[in-house]
Amino acid sequence: MRDRLGWGLGRSGIVGLWLAVGLCLFAGGAVAQENPLDKVHTPQAPPQPLVEKPPVIEGKDVTEKAASRPRSTIRVEANLVLVPLTVTDVQNRLVTGLDRDSFFVYENNLPQTIRSFSTDDAPVTIGVIFDLSGSMTSKFARARKALSEFMRTSNPQDEFFVVAFNDRPAVVVDYTNNIDDVDARMMMLKPSNRTALIDAVYLGLDKLKEAKYERKALLVISDGGDNRSRYTENELRRAVRESDVQIYSIGIFDIYAATPEEQTGPLLLNDMCEMTGGRLFRVSDVGELGDIAARISQELRNEYVIGYRPSDLRHDGNWRKLKVKLQAPPGLPSLFVHHRQGYYAPSQ
Repeated sequence: MRDRLGWGLGRSGIVGLWLAVGLCLFAGGAVAQENPLDKVHTPQAPPQPLVEKPPVIEGKDVTEKAASRPRSTIRVEANLVLVPLTVTDVQNRLVTGLDRDSFFVYENNLPQTIRSFSTDDAPVTIGVIFDLSGSMTSKFARARKALSEFMRTSNPQDEFFVVAFNDRPAVVVDYTNNIDDVDARMMMLKPSNRTALIDAVYLGLDKLKEAKYERKALLVISDGGDNRSRYTENELRRAVRESDVQIYSIGIFDIYAATPEEQTGPLLLNDMCEMTGGRLFRVSDVGELGDIAARISQELRNEYVIGYRPSDLRHDGNWRKLKVKLQAPPGLPSLFVHHRQGYYAPSQ
């Protein structure tokens, strides 16, 4: 080897070889330091370059869409469908303490027999989708404190990750149950640029495929509609329907919304929440953010979970519509059930 590399090349050949190696190492270092948010993604071909600079969020890039995604469903275990739900009264207050006999489940309008019923405070994997666009500048401090309140009132075993978004979303806090670490990271961020809300929720759904727990939820904290995403509303709605994720939203909306995106944003968030059995909480006073965040945490810790074996056991991959009805005990006012609207049957 010495004869071939050392003496055979000569002094000038050796110098040239070292220069080539040095250039390769320099190029490799440049690639390693490349900001992943500089990558451009366009869901349809061909890719189109972006003119403006990438956003200031630092984290894991999000926007590449997989060519195909496995279809997930509401939790189905050995033909047992598990449906988490919450109950509220006419004043929108959480109702607990109901028993199994109060609930009736229907799949595609056919009554089903309830096989299991629980109210355990089981741990949840929660993804936080945090709006870091420029319009959040005056609300950022309160929203950050609301997030901290939400985590501190959650089950101590819950795990979290945070996706922050402006022009593009990024995972800024990976899976953790250390609330102080989340607080410290959030304090380093600064709102700027536009709003890629749809891309951010899509990333959150994808990230939840790595969840530690079976119960999964997203909490969206945003003040407006989307004006930057590459995914479409229809693509997101499909992904939400195929997931087994509950979505809650805190909407800090401007009642004098000036743009079409700001006007339709609340509708999109509300649809996603209702589709999954979660809820949208509208904030008229940013001073209420902490209380609302704690309330969502309380709901996640006080869910009923109903299990049933579907009468239709075909693995046809079709959409099954769900309906849960409640017969309130005597003396109670009208109650309302919040649950997922349906699920896709297994395809195999």
